[in-house]
Amino acid sequence: MTTYRISQLAERSGVPATTLRFYEDAGLLPADRTPAGYRVYGQDAVERLAFISSAKLLGLALDEIRELLDVREEGVCASVRARMLRLVAGRITETDGRIAELRAFSAHLAGVHAELSGPAPGGACGPDCGCTTTSPEKQGPVMVELSPTRSGWGESWRDAPVAGTLGGTELGERIERWRELAGRAEGYEEIPDGVRLVFPAGAEPAAEVAAEVAALAAAEQGCCAFFDFTLHLTPSALQLDVRAPESAAGMLADLFGATA
Repeated sequence: MTTYRISQLAERSGVPATTLRFYEDAGLLPADRTPAGYRVYGQDAVERLAFISSAKLLGLALDEIRELLDVREEGVCASVRARMLRLVAGRITETDGRIAELRAFSAHLAGVHAELSGPAPGGACGPDCGCTTTSPEKQGPVMVELSPTRSGWGESWRDAPVAGTLGGTELGERIERWRELAGRAEGYEEIPDGVRLVFPAGAEPAAEVAAEVAALAAAEQGCCAFFDFTLHLTPSALQLDVRAPESAAGMLADLFGATA
């Protein structure tokens, strides 16, 4: 029977050893131990990892993947497919909801941009000058959560493996884009588990800056689920909060200048 040490399985599967340890702790990837205490994985580990990676690409939570693996162990593909159909249908509904929210946010920004593009009144700001905006539904700042917000996730970014899917040129380009964006912020402060970047709303069209930040954050979520992004738009500023687990402090520092 073929077995793999953790380094061998990491090389064979392309999944970092740190992620393999995380999967074991999360109950997704069982491992035996040698008398010396080394992890040993069974012959099915590579295929199991492929299934986990595929499920993660669908945006499934760890507890959902764990449930699917339990069903898969029963050896009936029809049962796995039936459960996956329900989960994927739920993801479609949630994704459509988030798209609708982002479209509403984009429309709000476009309206603000159009109003600010008009002639400014003489003198100081006033109630009707356009610098203070309101929403028909509610007063106050507009907030958009860019991280997954479906029920049951809570702060799932804390438990996500600190491992990305980018490499080489693509990774370098992403880092440069974040650094360039962070360099345009007028305010910077460290917050619990992360950093806060503040962009002046008047320096560039708010809609353009918000769209750029949102697009970059969404792309980052696609490869690094351990980052959590929250975007706030107020009449005076655009604020981006970025949080990550303690083990990702180095990456937070590389991208946003945080203290590792």
